[in-house]
Amino acid sequence: MDVPELRVTPDRYLTVRYAGASGDFNPIHIDEEFARSVGLPGRILHGLYTMAQVARAQTEAAGGPESLRRLSVQFRGMGVPEQEIVVRSTVREERDGVAIVDALAEQSGSAIIRNAEAEVRLG
Repeated sequence: MDVPELRVTPDRYLTVRYAGASGDFNPIHIDEEFARSVGLPGRILHGLYTMAQVARAQTEAAGGPESLRRLSVQFRGMGVPEQEIVVRSTVREERDGVAIVDALAEQSGSAIIRNAEAEVRLG
């Protein structure tokens, strides 16, 4: 299995839409002034949105969301809107119709997710 690099640029309103979809209305995600007042560079992406992009890279390569059997990630940085996220993945092992994939997500050269591991069913 080959996992192509995934590149996605969240638009400036993504955090507001994602807050509605996820129910996570923490003001660090939706209020620019509040986020700055607590020392952040501005609104930051929801960690689960970033994790979803890691999952997306694996499932698109494996044939669909039903192929994902397991996913674990380590959140290591904050993502921000309007900057490209790059997900890179490497297949570590393929056996009995299952691939174990290592992945990371970077934004502006910094890892925002590291040590991600996905298990996907092939076929």
